[in-house]
Amino acid sequence: MSIDTTHVGSLPRSQKVVDFIFAREREEPYDKAAFDTAMSEAVSDTVARQVAAGIGIVSDGETSKISYATYVKDRYTGFSGDSPRNAPADLRKFPSFLKRLAEDGGTPKYARPMCTGEVTSKGQGELQQDIDNLKAAMAQHGAERGFMNAASPGVISLFLQNDFYKTREAYLAALADAMREEYQTIVAAGLDVQLDCPDLALSRHMLFNDLSDAEFLNVAGAHVEALNHALQDVPEDRVRIHICWGNYEGPHICDIGMDKVFDTLMSAKARYVLFETSNPRHAHEWTVFRDRKAGIPDTKVLVPGVVDTTTNFVEHPELVAQRIDRFAGIVGADRVIAGSDCGFGTFAGFGAVDPEIAFAKLEALAEGARLAGAR
Repeated sequence: MSIDTTHVGSLPRSQKVVDFIFAREREEPYDKAAFDTAMSEAVSDTVARQVAAGIGIVSDGETSKISYATYVKDRYTGFSGDSPRNAPADLRKFPSFLKRLAEDGGTPKYARPMCTGEVTSKGQGELQQDIDNLKAAMAQHGAERGFMNAASPGVISLFLQNDFYKTREAYLAALADAMREEYQTIVAAGLDVQLDCPDLALSRHMLFNDLSDAEFLNVAGAHVEALNHALQDVPEDRVRIHICWGNYEGPHICDIGMDKVFDTLMSAKARYVLFETSNPRHAHEWTVFRDRKAGIPDTKVLVPGVVDTTTNFVEHPELVAQRIDRFAGIVGADRVIAGSDCGFGTFAGFGAVDPEIAFAKLEALAEGARLAGAR
């Protein structure tokens, strides 16, 4: 049988695209028509490269977005100023490494405004351009299935912190109401929607260090409740959810375990569950899925990350196949799609993996899926 392939969403952007995005970010003058052309051409190129690599379910690479979460400041009202930076707890334990990252440009710099007013949509114009670019590229290059990323209410609250609503719960509710139309628009266009939810794991050691694990799980549960509310009119079989502990090379010794967030993750209204299982801190956690198989709803499709996104090692296809085999043995090969740990271009102009190596990794992912499917 064949095992399908995908990835988390973001892919390396060209320098031309990055320059345009940062001109807009800094509110510098730029040619809007040239911007639109550059985005359209770049999406066509990135879809072509995904197809050539053997990826079956493609994305637009999040080409036009400054980042997977903070792009909302450009599409919704209510954001201004700047939010406090919260370095992950594991990096604070190793200040010399954190200093090295900062000095080497290893920590991206971009605007993170606060929520200072009512959050409302400015319209779906920019989203519709992204959709049109992706669908045109898919038609041009023969990709039959595509997805588009969208920020979850929880991850927005993580990076664009609240300074307007009376409580975090009220802020989450407002974000859920505001984001609902975005999710519906993506699915109505014939694409799957992927909700990026590092808030369900990463935020444990970024924003909620003062809580116990049990208290944090209550917070994460509220985040999923807000997300499910926003998805109430979206068919579950068109929804993907991605959880991660931060797409950076680092010690990750403060990461909360998959065993603790497992039930919360499974409660999300999403058929496709994407998660890390290749990097050295989380590769062992495939056993959580094995040992808690009864807790995986029959409707879920597992999309394990079978290539790492923080290292320039290109995984051997046989290793990729072995990683796929583990999950196929748990839920059946028909309920496994091969994916990546995280994105390769989480922030515009920033990525630990060389762009050419990123696509070599996608080729290894696809070849490993072929090997696993053959057996």
